[in-house]
Amino acid sequence: MRLSGKNMHFTLGDFKLKANKVSLSITDNSAVNKTGGVPDGYVDGDVEASGEIEVTTQQFNIISKAAQQFGAWRGLPAFDGLFYGKTDKDELKVEAFGCRLKISDLLDIDANGGSAMVHKIGFDVTSPDFVHINGTPYLRPDETEGLVQ
Repeated sequence: MRLSGKNMHFTLGDFKLKANKVSLSITDNSAVNKTGGVPDGYVDGDVEASGEIEVTTQQFNIISKAAQQFGAWRGLPAFDGLFYGKTDKDELKVEAFGCRLKISDLLDIDANGGSAMVHKIGFDVTSPDFVHINGTPYLRPDETEGLVQ
């Protein structure tokens, strides 16, 4: 059996959630260096990562209770996100550090019914630990020197 979305588990901090969809995208602005219009190596660019979690109302309310404990949605601390899946043939572990939540689509209601109401919560990765893929950091140690403790 191959790895699919059904095999993936997701946690935000201490909360284990079941998400309908989860995305995580990395933007790496490294570029080709050119001399006289000819490629001549490369230069490092800035990086950022962000994603989105789509959950049903039941799962949304778990996060909502946490927001209530902190006094506001914007009062929620940044969480570390873990996305993990394993089958007999494949395994994937992606960690995103310092995920700062922000609601993107509070309601998605279809009056015809037939599907559960969903809520989309965006997040930005804010920690210099950034993203690790199968235990390997995306960023080199020299890029985070003095930032990661």
